Amino acid sequence: SGVLLRISHCCVCLIPATEYHLGLLKAKLAKYRAQLLEPSKSSAAKGEGFDVMKSGDARVALIGFPSVGKVSDACLGLLRQLRCPAQGFQLPILLFPFQYKGANIQLLDLPGIIEGAAQGKGRGRQVIAVARTADVVIMMLDATKGEVQRALLEKELESVGIRLNKSKPNIYFKPKKGGGISFNSTVTLTQCSEKLVQLILHEYKIFNAEVLFREDCSPDEFIDVIVGNRVYMPCLYVYNKIDQISMEEVDRLARRPHSVVISCGMKLNLDYLLEKLWEYLALTCIYTKKRGQRPDFTDAIILRKGASVEHVCHRIHRSLASQFKYALVWGTSTKYSPQRVGLTHMMEHEDVIQIVKK
Repeated sequence: SGVLLRISHCCVCLIPATEYHLGLLKAKLAKYRAQLLEPSKSSAAKGEGFDVMKSGDARVALIGFPSVGKVSDACLGLLRQLRCPAQGFQLPILLFPFQYKGANIQLLDLPGIIEGAAQGKGRGRQVIAVARTADVVIMMLDATKGEVQRALLEKELESVGIRLNKSKPNIYFKPKKGGGISFNSTVTLTQCSEKLVQLILHEYKIFNAEVLFREDCSPDEFIDVIVGNRVYMPCLYVYNKIDQISMEEVDRLARRPHSVVISCGMKLNLDYLLEKLWEYLALTCIYTKKRGQRPDFTDAIILRKGASVEHVCHRIHRSLASQFKYALVWGTSTKYSPQRVGLTHMMEHEDVIQIVKK
């Protein structure tokens, strides 16, 4: 095939001509697939959907194929150690609320997914819809056939707009009422070009828009930005039944990115799984202290990693930030304890804070 060379804004795009046809085809497929996955009015009227009220500080969705050894069997032992009462629903969803490092975490054990779930088989579409509301996905895999299961589950989740262990593409996209398509890039593009971007936009009946690529993204990633309903979430691949495979295979699986190896039946490596889950949830416990009193370690404020003193103020009371004078902080985020800090100070796990008002 021929090669098209486009020089735009000091960035060179060298893309085979067939890539344009492939990019356009992907746009058409993504558009038609989205239409197919739209729930029908008749199914909505029958009340076929289901959801679980979100509560606590974080939600974890446990996904796997039937009979892979999910929470509802051997893993239940671990949760019993954490004193987790199981709550059943009309559909085979099990809810396990538990506390870990001061945070209230809601663990959903979803029904086993079968191949074709995204198209509605085995009520898979509803199951995956619940998974979209989670903060972290735990993909439970059988270590004896984990590679096949992992590929199939990733495909099902990908087809309904769940992007695992990926960050949102750094592309600025804004539809306009007129003026045509304005295309710019701050990096050298090797996968997309202005012409391909225009073709994809036209497929979605968009003829006026601002587009700015801040990273070298693929046509698939640009389509995700256009569609706008993608969910980007961390995923832990948990390989169960490692007692049934060789040590070499255990070592290989354990070294894969985002992977944990366990045996629910023999209770192997379950503590490490909880530690990794906490890491992927990216939560921070902050304790408060009143002047002249000891810190309250019984009631932590749970925030996302990267939270500032201002976030703590908003969590305590919405008007506290406006009355804020300074704060005293004890913990790993300070050079010395206590340290006098302002609203922009970044908090770390298990810091203690005392807020002084004006």
